[in-house]
Amino acid sequence: MKIKVSSGKLEKAKTNAVVSFLYKEDKNFPESVEQLNEALKDKIRKLYKSQKFSAEENSFLVVPTFGEIKSDFVILTGLGSKKKAELDTIRRAGAYIIRKAKELKIKSLTIDLKEVILDEFEQSYMAQALVEGIILGDYSFDKYFTKKEKFEVEEIQINVERKYLKEAEEAVRVGKILAEAQNFTRDLVNEPANVINTIQFAKIAEDLAKEYGFEIKIYDENEIEKMGMGAYLAVAKGSENPPRFIHLTYRPKNSKGEIALVGKGLMFDSGGLNIKTGDFMRWMKSDKSGACAVLGIFKAIGELKPDITVHGIVAAAENMPSGKAYRPDDILKAKNGVTIEVGNTDAEGRLTLADALSYACELKPDMIIDMATLTGACVVALGEFTAGVMGNNQKAIDKVLRISKYTGEWMWQLPFNDKLREQIKAPHADVYNISTSRYGGAITAGLFLEKFVDPKIPWVHIDIAGPAHNTAGWYYHPKGATGFPVRTIVNLILEESK
Repeated sequence: MKIKVSSGKLEKAKTNAVVSFLYKEDKNFPESVEQLNEALKDKIRKLYKSQKFSAEENSFLVVPTFGEIKSDFVILTGLGSKKKAELDTIRRAGAYIIRKAKELKIKSLTIDLKEVILDEFEQSYMAQALVEGIILGDYSFDKYFTKKEKFEVEEIQINVERKYLKEAEEAVRVGKILAEAQNFTRDLVNEPANVINTIQFAKIAEDLAKEYGFEIKIYDENEIEKMGMGAYLAVAKGSENPPRFIHLTYRPKNSKGEIALVGKGLMFDSGGLNIKTGDFMRWMKSDKSGACAVLGIFKAIGELKPDITVHGIVAAAENMPSGKAYRPDDILKAKNGVTIEVGNTDAEGRLTLADALSYACELKPDMIIDMATLTGACVVALGEFTAGVMGNNQKAIDKVLRISKYTGEWMWQLPFNDKLREQIKAPHADVYNISTSRYGGAITAGLFLEKFVDPKIPWVHIDIAGPAHNTAGWYYHPKGATGFPVRTIVNLILEESK
């Protein structure tokens, strides 16, 4: 699908359909729609009134032109209430439009942004959001279907005011890169564990490094043991697929700083000896979502080339039950020397992250961000669509939360406190891998990770257990993997590199 930026009159557009936006509060047509209505001899207004079009979000009024202008259809798209409109409203509209175009078998579209007003944002920002929504909304994981949807929209033109043309062209370029990186992440998460295991995941990282010229180190189980990663190695012992510790580095010539990204990389999580029930084991291919997000972020920065060094760290493993598997009551030693008493083998992600975070701290970056499908408790607390954010530095947390508002990747801060720290004190080691209470489980998991982070390094933990994977789909996310939070973290990296 080709996506271009244009600046012209809609009645002269040479695409199959032209799309204009309306808010619920609009009492009159925007000027461009009025001009189309005149060209079509008042047909738009007549249909608008007869259908009682209310411009609710995700609503459409499709008007055939019968050859009176060059396009076959004029499509009015509702944006809902102007008072509630935000950048993500435009992003969502992009997804709705591409789906409607495919439903109507429309091959080419001109989408007009000239008269859409958002208080905080110029048209270039809206153009980027629109493109992101189009590409994300058009995504499907159909690799294994024997029969696939064949119809594709071939061309989209985004119409902006001429003064924003150059800015919008760059914004569209960035939007395409971000959305395609997110779709790449979705593909990885959606692949089942019989296709992507630890070895294959390391190979994908290796191929990515080769494509973009990243540095890469991949450590096998013997090297992992030599590095003293006892917690991570214990989790991996039960599987026939050996662990692989992956360290990607993007290093520009004029680096303005250094960020380390850590992604939870459980290719599959059965729960280990504390095995999950069938319902809870379903979709555990998505327990690698954090690791897949790291690779998606690297794909984006390989294209965008920001002036900041970025490390991507993944402790890839499978948590499986076997005669070699680690047990409840085992005591493990992490890379930084902290000892861990195992209360439950299904709290394994935090054990792999303990060693990955310790490793990241040794790099002495300016900031560490980890992304992990870590706790069901976070989903209970915040629902399926919102990530929990924690950490040791409020300024760093605030950056992530601020950017997430513009990307539409919903996040909410959860508080650390000393009373909850008491709940991860172990009987016979420095820390328990579970809490002694059933309450505050997302926070106690974050407090566990805190034990493996240098307090001098700003660190943000993002629990993506809710929004990383969804069985129903919402907005521009289809069923399955979402690619959360690729766009937020890439935007943070771009901001830090300025």
